[in-house]
Amino acid sequence: MIRTSHRYFQTQVRRAVAIAAFYNTDIGKMEYGTAALTRFKVYEDYLDSKVTPMDLFYLKSREFARKLVEHGHKGMVLSREEFEEKKAAAQAAEAAESSVFYSRSRRVTLASAGKELKDNFLKALAEREEANRSGKMTSVIFIRDHNTLGQEVSGYIDYAHRLKTQDFEPYFNGKKRLMPGRSDLCYCNWKTQVSMSTSSPNFEVIYDDPNGLLFKNKRDKKILNVDPLSGPGEDSSRTCLQSDLYIHVVIYDHNIRTV
Repeated sequence: MIRTSHRYFQTQVRRAVAIAAFYNTDIGKMEYGTAALTRFKVYEDYLDSKVTPMDLFYLKSREFARKLVEHGHKGMVLSREEFEEKKAAAQAAEAAESSVFYSRSRRVTLASAGKELKDNFLKALAEREEANRSGKMTSVIFIRDHNTLGQEVSGYIDYAHRLKTQDFEPYFNGKKRLMPGRSDLCYCNWKTQVSMSTSSPNFEVIYDDPNGLLFKNKRDKKILNVDPLSGPGEDSSRTCLQSDLYIHVVIYDHNIRTV
């Protein structure tokens, strides 16, 4: 009985010493940055990272050691909810960074590459293709011509948006003609008197302004003015082209400034 009590007493002393040592170890004072949390598969792995072999030797229980860590006896420690939240945020940030790196590093395939272009309009589109695909520039194309029914139509096209939603090789190959449609920024059929306006991912159409038709860039909020008697606006330019393919063509370029 006495030996049992003595053995029990020794065990408790060792446990107390171990717990005291547990509180004072250097690793107990360590904390991990948010990004470092992604290396832990589960919360228990995070707790285990603060437990030393010496702790396990004296405490004889990994679960008990984890509980001491979780209750803050080794310094600052995240709760299970905080761990999950911060780990998810770190993983999302890493994924976003990886996506940006991939998009910047991958080679952009241009539909105009290798094409023998003779018309001024197609040459102008080719010159602007890379910048519109990469987001450095957003161009608005004004076209006036006759459709397949012989009706005169005109409209404004968001070039960058069209590049993302259509295959432009047939246009650069001369197999198709780029024409404004009802889903573009603005469309008017002068024969049927049908007119429509639709904002795009890059531009908001402003059609009720006293200054006339305007396009507001959604990224930098700057106004593109298509009135030929006014300036096109800050960071924008207007280019009138002579084309053998269309009656009237104008390209408005809006450059996106990067901070």
